[in-house]
Amino acid sequence: MPGPRSLAYSIYERRLLAHLDHARLPRHIGIILDGHRRYARESGLASYTDSYRAGMARFNDFLDWSHELGVPVVTAWVLSRENLVRPESELNPYFEVLGEFFGELAQKAQARGERLRFIGSLDLLPSELVGAAKRAEDALSDGDASRTLNIAMGYGGRQEIVDAAKDLVSRLASEGVTAEEMATHVDADSLARHMYSADVPDPDLLIRTSGESRLSGFLLWQSAYAEFVFVDVYWPAFRRVDFLRALRDFTGRSRRFGR
Repeated sequence: MPGPRSLAYSIYERRLLAHLDHARLPRHIGIILDGHRRYARESGLASYTDSYRAGMARFNDFLDWSHELGVPVVTAWVLSRENLVRPESELNPYFEVLGEFFGELAQKAQARGERLRFIGSLDLLPSELVGAAKRAEDALSDGDASRTLNIAMGYGGRQEIVDAAKDLVSRLASEGVTAEEMATHVDADSLARHMYSADVPDPDLLIRTSGESRLSGFLLWQSAYAEFVFVDVYWPAFRRVDFLRALRDFTGRSRRFGR
């Protein structure tokens, strides 16, 4: 039997849902899964592995919540390029937990009607982790999917723009465009077509947990007109009510798209 606190949250969630303008929900949500280590320390967990596993379980919950509300695209930042300089004592447990999660993801993603794509500098990551990611991605490559899940891993927003510029220049060179003519072929639209996930709409809403009020380069190009919500709780403690509050705030805003 649920306790008074759980019952109160359940009632509050129903109230938030009832007042959500579903016609204004985001088509694409970006989420930064931040705060695993601080959660472990403040919760007195025996190891970071425990908080990483709690975080991946919460990530799966988040994907279910997004699916229930019909959000067609989610991009989740699970690991930045900058994080790769952290000590092995922090990184190796996370790599292990991510590999476990990817091994279980395909079946759950298929049930939600998702196609899966990994974006970022995967070449910088351990081969075992990349292998687990590729197997999950390949398992969902066939058939029609109504939703897209992008997982940003070894990702940096500046690097994405650099990679897009390189891809565009390489394509133009292969088409015989001279160096003198090349600048006339480079504009915002041509560069956007070479971003990692150019086939999905730009994010409408970006959420970051753990109380940090910055994007740290997440979807740097695509977030020009996105709305931001910064949540104080650490990612493993992120609740459905926190998600619904973020959506309430988003649907209540007047979006101007730079105008």
